Amino acid sequence: MDVGGATALVVAVVGVVGTLLSALLTQRAADRSRRREQEHAEELQERRRQAQELRSCYVALNTSARQYLAALTDQVHALGRDEDLRVVRQRLTEARDQYRDVYAEAQLRVPERVLDLAGDFSHDLGVVYGMVRRLDDGALRSGDSQAAVQESIDALWGRLRRIRRAMRVELGASRVDFGR
Repeated sequence: MDVGGATALVVAVVGVVGTLLSALLTQRAADRSRRREQEHAEELQERRRQAQELRSCYVALNTSARQYLAALTDQVHALGRDEDLRVVRQRLTEARDQYRDVYAEAQLRVPERVLDLAGDFSHDLGVVYGMVRRLDDGALRSGDSQAAVQESIDALWGRLRRIRRAMRVELGASRVDFGR
């Protein structure tokens, strides 16, 4: 075989191999790109799922805290009216149990900033609950009175508003503060 024929053959082989490698490399790059897009889509979906779970946890925490405070208020008002307290007591027990369950879940999900606020709030809810129970049982301690309980409940409503604002900030829902 002469040099010209061998050169032509080498050029032809290199051309075919180059064409095949080019297609292979293009396919690998496309596969890599699709994999990255898929991973990005999965990460985005996971972040959305986590945000939705956090939002649901916040809604449950806010709702149960409001119901607990309302039940405490109803109990205090019922004490002053000398009426049958069984229904009001039952509602308070159910609201307290529901709050404890929701708070227990929140302890595992919410960021520290919100958890610190909720933890202090939860502790003070327990203190007020204890005062209400002592008022109901007639086993008062120094400082226990309906007025003191109502004052504490009012303060807890204000603290719940602060917790709710912190939750909204964490969710990105509080972009504009309307002067509150």
